[in-house]
Amino acid sequence: MTVTRTVVPGDWYGVLGDDVIVLLPPAAKARVAGLWEAVDEGAGFDEVLDALIKGGLRELPGFVLVSGNDGDVKIVIRGAGEAELTTKDGPVTVSGSADTTWVEQNVSAVTGLRVRVADAEGAPYPVGPGLVRVAGVEHPATTGAVTTPDAEAVAVPVEPPEPPRPARILPPDPQLQPHPEPTPEPTPEPTPEPTPEPAPEAAPEPDPPMPPPGAPIPGAPVPVPGPLGSSAFDPLTSPDLAVTPVHEGPADAEPASTTVARLVFPSGEVVDVDRAVVVGRAPDAGRYGSDEQTRVVTVPSPHQEISSTHLEVRPGTGPDQGSAVVTDLGSTNGTVVVQPGRPAEDLRPGVAVQLVPGATIDLGEGVTIRVE
Repeated sequence: MTVTRTVVPGDWYGVLGDDVIVLLPPAAKARVAGLWEAVDEGAGFDEVLDALIKGGLRELPGFVLVSGNDGDVKIVIRGAGEAELTTKDGPVTVSGSADTTWVEQNVSAVTGLRVRVADAEGAPYPVGPGLVRVAGVEHPATTGAVTTPDAEAVAVPVEPPEPPRPARILPPDPQLQPHPEPTPEPTPEPTPEPTPEPAPEAAPEPDPPMPPPGAPIPGAPVPVPGPLGSSAFDPLTSPDLAVTPVHEGPADAEPASTTVARLVFPSGEVVDVDRAVVVGRAPDAGRYGSDEQTRVVTVPSPHQEISSTHLEVRPGTGPDQGSAVVTDLGSTNGTVVVQPGRPAEDLRPGVAVQLVPGATIDLGEGVTIRVE
């Protein structure tokens, strides 16, 4: 069944589905197309919330997510938005300004809903599922008989309701349209170069005549006084120039694992960095191509601000050998590293940063890892 709601025109983006409402500010234009695709395909509350915060909360100052069915409504608000819900037990107000992350609340027996995020820019009008520009959304409450005490009932003519207007589909935005992949040009086959003819071999030169006995040999080293008063110095037998043989192992031999640092977690757990250590609220080492010996550490994240596979700490190589390096694995809310004597640094996803003893790694929600 198609759901009809009343929208108030504004500059926010409204993604309206049968069971889901998403309101986004103008600055979040890049997320609108992906969210509409998810809602139009019937995504549930958890799937829409994951898609909503996938790009991080730092660039998303406000949003509203409403999902409900059969009177049970789940609502999440971040920023200055406010929702008023009508229930059988009385009105319920949910405001996003009361928390720095977002406010989430479940409300039962809901008969009406009104959400406001900006100033109205026109008269309200009914609309079905679609993508519209809004300042608010209303879902009318179920109306019952209204009586007036100590007075006669007065019949009031009721005009037939205006049929719902179809959703205003926004014109395609070049920034939201997928760009076609360029067709690769065929690589021309190389033209074989002519094989040069071999040059004629030169006649061998005759050997020079041998010098007479006792005469110096041209090009031979001249004897010099050796150490400890010896009369001759032989560079092949002198202990000062003795050559230590190098025994090469197999080309694919791996160095023995060595602990280069220790990670101390808020729970008191201490983890040696002698291999790759992947940290998150539900880490998956195989997702980033790590081997079977990768160690995974799970940390709590009640508000899910820490990504499932958040970061990796491993022994460094090359100029970082002998130290531990940390890499953000594309987390949603980022990672902050504080090194002794240096300002705090926001990690760039995929860029390894060397850690020094005493450094701290902040994943958010009070989860801080100390490096020893």
